[in-house]
Amino acid sequence: MRSDLLALASSLAARDERFALVTVVRREPPSSARVGDVAVVTEAGEYHGWVGGGCTRSTVLREAQRAIADGEPRLLSLSLDPTGERRPGVVALPMTCDSGGTVEIYVEPVLPAPRLVLFGSAPAIRVLARIGLAVGYRVEVIDPDADPADFPEAGGVRREIAPGTVPRGAHVLVATMGERDLAAIEAVLPLAPAYLGVIASPKRFAQLRDALLARGVSRAALERIAAPAGLDIGARTPEEIALSIMAQIVERRRRAAARAPQTEDSAPAGASPQEVAREAADPVCGMSVMIAGARHHAEVNGQSYYFCCAGCRTKFLADPAHYVSTGAQARRS
Repeated sequence: MRSDLLALASSLAARDERFALVTVVRREPPSSARVGDVAVVTEAGEYHGWVGGGCTRSTVLREAQRAIADGEPRLLSLSLDPTGERRPGVVALPMTCDSGGTVEIYVEPVLPAPRLVLFGSAPAIRVLARIGLAVGYRVEVIDPDADPADFPEAGGVRREIAPGTVPRGAHVLVATMGERDLAAIEAVLPLAPAYLGVIASPKRFAQLRDALLARGVSRAALERIAAPAGLDIGARTPEEIALSIMAQIVERRRRAAARAPQTEDSAPAGASPQEVAREAADPVCGMSVMIAGARHHAEVNGQSYYFCCAGCRTKFLADPAHYVSTGAQARRS
């Protein structure tokens, strides 16, 4: 892997940005790709590196952004006869390069660790910080009375909420035992948390609901709060309570990921909702092209067209009317 791509991937990871590593793992000539060729694709559609000619670029870009969206790696097989390449675990796609050949590409999404933000410093919170770290969450604690020595697992212990302290899409637990829970909930709700749980008795949470409604918080937002937090497993000790809460967080996260629709307008599950870039059909070859980051495009009579490679764009511009009418006829049939 080229040193500049390693540096780029390291920089993206340090900034908690989502991206995909794309690697050629097999090829058959005359494909221009070579085994070991690598590219980095960002969530914004930036494409760095080389895994084949321009005719494969739009396919790789589309599949990489889909992987970033759903968090699932995939093995792509691009060939002149994709039906012959269909195998379990392989996404078979057409090779549109005039040179032909076959290339297999592994797409691995690299996503930031999900965030677990804990308000409070009760014994259950201390246990939950340990469990959260063990299952891969980046843990942060917010409490004016918290002792950092009690939370060696936490990436940070803060005294109060500050801008950027709670990222959008974080998993949040409020366990301030009635002292600062109203302020914490009100601060977190606008950030669209993936999970918001509150440790409170039914009576106390009913009071919180009324206060939040009086402050203009919608009923729909309040319905998404888990209170009392945690799955009903009969938990009593701080360790059992922490376990039930972590189980509920995992359950909701995985359920949201399974429910997320994989369409051009869908948003990925995970730490924060992001838009998946829209796609357009290449009017020459019919290949689906990601609009975001598309290198080959043209505008004819006020209409934008996108192409998988320079060759398709050249053919289109030589006779736009032919390809536009052909596409319209295909849509009617």
